[in-house]
Amino acid sequence: QVQLVESGGGLVQAGGSLRLSCAASGRTISGNAMAWFRQAPGKEREFVAAISWNGGTTRYADSVKGRFTVSRDNAKNTVTLQMNSLKPEDTAVYCCALRARILGSVSLEREDYDYWGQGTQVAVSS
Repeated sequence: QVQLVESGGGLVQAGGSLRLSCAASGRTISGNAMAWFRQAPGKEREFVAAISWNGGTTRYADSVKGRFTVSRDNAKNTVTLQMNSLKPEDTAVYCCALRARILGSVSLEREDYDYWGQGTQVAVSS
């Protein structure tokens, strides 16, 4: 079993930056694709970014491309989402997710991820 805990959320003005971290415990995540999703009030959970098990492949939602960067440190069992040029529409609860299939490909589909953190709130004021 693996546990995922996010941190780094907060309140920031439009144009600002935040760095979210996802710390995994229970077992190594070095063989697993990881992703970030977000859910705003009254909206469906949506894909934000994903990274392959070795960091060699990344995918981004069009809405965050060029502003957000996903990375991982397998030695520390962590995944990070650097968010720059934040906009009010980025306001949401951000969750990290793990795909259980070892060496599985990166996916944009929430159904492909098996373990989820509880999330961290990001609020961007205009």
